[in-house]
Formats: sequence, structure tokens, C-alpha cells
Amino acid sequence: MDQIELRNRLLVATGMWREATGEPLPRLAPGRPEDQIREFELKLVERLFEAATPDNARDVADRTWDLVHDRPDSDPVKRRVTEIHEQLAKMTRLWD
Repeated sequence: MDQIELRNRLLVATGMWREATGEPLPRLAPGRPEDQIREFELKLVERLFEAATPDNARDVADRTWDLVHDRPDSDPVKRRVTEIHEQLAKMTRLWD
């Protein structure tokens, strides 16, 4: 993965984290930048999902999809977002 792509992924994820949580960025384990960004994105996706309610589930789905829409299906973050979307869809159907 090239440096520009890594930087862009980090910028999107950090902005989304700050907007969604208002908390400092989480500490990450030392490692390769690509692995650290993936770990951070997975934490972000989990955090957004934990805060999902029937009222905001569609927004959470949109935000998480924005993070991964252009990635291959084999991407671990995209796979997790897909799993979460199934649960978010069930959550919203209960209240439609």
C-alpha cells in the first residue's frame, strides 16, 4: 500500500473518530503503519457499532461504508463492516 493511500485512510479514520467520540485517539501497538491503521479502523468500526441505535443505525451504516466502499471484499475492515451492516439492518427493520 502506498504512503498516500495510508495517509488518506488515516485522515478519514481520525476525523471520523473525533467526530463520533470526542475522545483522544486510541493508542496502538507498535508495528507497520498499514497494520496500525487497519487496527485503528477496526476499533473505529466497533465503536460506531456499539453506539448504534435504531434511530442512528442508517447513519452508522453510511459512515462505516464510506470508510471501505472502494476496498476489495478481502479487506478485513470491509469484511467487518459488512457483518455489522447485517446487524444494523436488523436493528432498523424492528423500528420501520
